[in-house]
Amino acid sequence: MTQSFSNPLVEQKEFIQGVSAVLLEDKAVLLVTGEDRLTWLNDLFSQKLDDLKPNVSVEALWLDAQGRIVRDFHIVDDGESTWLTTYSTEIDSLVAQLQRMVFRAKVQVINKSDEYQVISSWSKPVANSVITWSDTWPEISLGGWRYGEEPTEPWHYMESLVPTQDVASVWQEFKHCGTMALDALRVAAKRPTGPNEIDEKALPHEFDWLASAVHMSKGCYRGQEAVAKVHNLGHPPRRLVFLHLDGSAHALPDLGDEIFGLDDVVIGKVTSVGQHHEMGPIALGLIKRNTPIDIELKVVNAATGESLSATQEVIVPVDAGSVVDVSGLRGKK
Repeated sequence: MTQSFSNPLVEQKEFIQGVSAVLLEDKAVLLVTGEDRLTWLNDLFSQKLDDLKPNVSVEALWLDAQGRIVRDFHIVDDGESTWLTTYSTEIDSLVAQLQRMVFRAKVQVINKSDEYQVISSWSKPVANSVITWSDTWPEISLGGWRYGEEPTEPWHYMESLVPTQDVASVWQEFKHCGTMALDALRVAAKRPTGPNEIDEKALPHEFDWLASAVHMSKGCYRGQEAVAKVHNLGHPPRRLVFLHLDGSAHALPDLGDEIFGLDDVVIGKVTSVGQHHEMGPIALGLIKRNTPIDIELKVVNAATGESLSATQEVIVPVDAGSVVDVSGLRGKK
């Protein structure tokens, strides 16, 4: 993907003005058809989908049995078929796995990535699109739960699915915008996304992803018991933080660079980075949950060895989880 076509800071302003759009070449498009498609998806994913109305945009997570995130999906139904977008890494393996899980349901899963491209825009959909997914972040979805304060930075993000043969006409309406501009705006909005924030241990609770992608009272799905246990009785081991980075540094950190806390102990890693047109250098980081919120952190660039000081802004609070009052169960009055 093209990181920038000119000046990323100018591109950010043009993007939020609705002047430009971003071609998301790392996105895959899946189409799920058949009369059982919504109940089948509902059984697979963390979001309530069995009663999804046409043209209503939702987000869902696919979890493993331990409640760890396998992948995130953006979902919208057109009344006849359900469209899913996700990152394209190992997409053929994903499609094959989903197809094996159909069993007797009247469902077909089709990879449409060659036929449709995903183009992101701000506030208004792209012309010639077959359907558009509109992000509702930072609102709490029905059945969701937010641990921290609702982010206040604007985030009016959309993904339009455009037939490949019509993509060229998009650039008659919009200017090209690179991914660096989009990343900076997403980080400013404290918006987690795959694959950046997802690793082999990722739990929805660590990112406040329960707010937008998990329905806490829907029927059974893989990982539900683990999600409920951490939410009601435990705490996530890590938490996502917003980082204000030292603006005097020569370079931004890279994804995966280590974050250090007190006594130069590694407490986490950088998951997303941006150079914002107002805030300057910013990042999202995943750190140990019990890290004090008032200490200065340090990010070390693995490639250059350069150290950047960072102050943290809470996204997921230290006390996230354990929402159930079990004092009566423990014999207390």
